[in-house]
Amino acid sequence: MEKISLQINYTRHTDVSELDQQERRLCEAAVAATESSYSPYSGFRVGAALQLETGEIVPGSNQENMAYPSGLCAERTALFAAGAQFPGRAVTTMAVTAKTDRFLIRQPVTSCGACLQVMAEFEKRQGSPIAVIFYCIGGEVIRLRSVRDLLPFAFNGEGLKG
Repeated sequence: MEKISLQINYTRHTDVSELDQQERRLCEAAVAATESSYSPYSGFRVGAALQLETGEIVPGSNQENMAYPSGLCAERTALFAAGAQFPGRAVTTMAVTAKTDRFLIRQPVTSCGACLQVMAEFEKRQGSPIAVIFYCIGGEVIRLRSVRDLLPFAFNGEGLKG
């Protein structure tokens, strides 16, 4: 038996003012994306914004459905839109935030497992890391240099090869 430890490196910021101008702009785009959220059931509006290598920003928001599994998270909405509208362009950075009228969100909201897997495949497909910023509106920011930091054992398809 071999015992192995994993370490996750990330930066934590008091608020968005500690980020560079481009990353602040991306966080603002994620906040704006919450306005297009369709979340009548949970009341939890999630916004994502990703920046492409060419500078374009692609927003996404969660889209619920009364048959809950039929909805889609903000991260996947943004990534799939980028893949459809800008094929072949790499995603460099992604910002995610959330808000609700039901309670005060006190810390950054992180992505679900399904979103992390899609994010990991985008990284693999483009051959370069995607920096991830989780932003609590009016509060703390967590920044990671790669999706691999969040999902080190992402399914990578190697088992599908003959």
